[in-house]
Amino acid sequence: MTSTFDALPELGTWNASEASEKSLYSGEGTNLSAKRRSRRDTPAYQRALLETANLYARVLRGDRRAALDFQENMSTSDFSNLFGDILDRQVLARYVSQPVQWTAIAKRGMVRDFRTVKRFTLDGGESVLTEVKQLTEYPAASLTDGAYSYSVKKYGRRIGLSWEDLVNDDLDAFASIPERLGNAARRSEEKFVTSLYASSTGPNGTFFSTANKNVINTTTAGTGAPTNPALSVTNLQYAFQVLAQQVDTDGAPIYIDGVVLVVPPALEVPANNIINATQIMTAAGSGGANSDAGRPDMLQVANWMSRRVQVVVNPWLPIISTTNGNTSWYLFANPSVGRPAMEVGFLTGHEAPELFQKSPNATRVGGGLIDPSEGDFDTDSVEWKLRHVFGGTLMDPKSGVASNGSGA
Repeated sequence: MTSTFDALPELGTWNASEASEKSLYSGEGTNLSAKRRSRRDTPAYQRALLETANLYARVLRGDRRAALDFQENMSTSDFSNLFGDILDRQVLARYVSQPVQWTAIAKRGMVRDFRTVKRFTLDGGESVLTEVKQLTEYPAASLTDGAYSYSVKKYGRRIGLSWEDLVNDDLDAFASIPERLGNAARRSEEKFVTSLYASSTGPNGTFFSTANKNVINTTTAGTGAPTNPALSVTNLQYAFQVLAQQVDTDGAPIYIDGVVLVVPPALEVPANNIINATQIMTAAGSGGANSDAGRPDMLQVANWMSRRVQVVVNPWLPIISTTNGNTSWYLFANPSVGRPAMEVGFLTGHEAPELFQKSPNATRVGGGLIDPSEGDFDTDSVEWKLRHVFGGTLMDPKSGVASNGSGA
């Protein structure tokens, strides 16, 4: 059962050797057993955690003696808490190892509680300085403020196994739970962010509009520009033009360091062909004519876009946009350069998914601790709960351009 850990970088060394302190503590998760962090940081706790991790790894490799020792030790509270800590770290490891795409187009934020938070922006004061004549007053700059609000929400899931599954599976069933819950947390974020800027018919019509000057048509890109064009080198040029024409409240240009091209899986090949081409043959822009018709000269240029554009393939687009989901494409400015198109916030102290295990609600006749793997009193089921808290909002429409690719 070594394949379970292939995708878990923090526990990956278990495949070839015993667990190490580095493999367990390089990305610490939330303590499932609710022990104080001060205790978790003690040498005694760390040694015990490593011993438990080694035993667990041997069980998953098929060591029958280790399986018997594991079942025997689970009747003690300390061992049960240590094992819960290991499961929690695996959830976080899987969550961290899952590819994350939304950070390329959205700013990451933090909020203190579940109440609505406001994000204030200031625009203005960055225009070219005015000459000040001798003994005259310096001109005052006007600032325009804006506000965006959102609140974080709680998301989660319960997952359970029967006592029979655990007995028959020699703990292999345990190994799949962290992977499934870690995947669920990351996928929830990706779908949420995609739902901010994409709707059932393609790009969010409120955010991407002619009024916001962030769609492609003759109004935003000039005479001859197509409306909602398909992805191509020429139409990507129109998207760059629309994005570059955005100005702040002073009428000054907005400097953009880099952009992200977001496409559905159906456009992955053309998008990467455009961005990764070594050279581009073009007549457009090589002379003074308004079109390429009859133009004798051609330019062979290095593909400068490979240095400016990052391609992100978002598999949620055709799922959320049931119409035009396979043809829509988006261009977002780098969110770290002052004007993010959207923000995704996490609850302070709960930034990563948290794992909880249901405590046993039974007591042995004659007393004694109950092994958590013995399950619920009524059904013998063993249950875990994952909690993840996040939220977000669209922000500056000047930082994005979109086309539904329909040509209309």
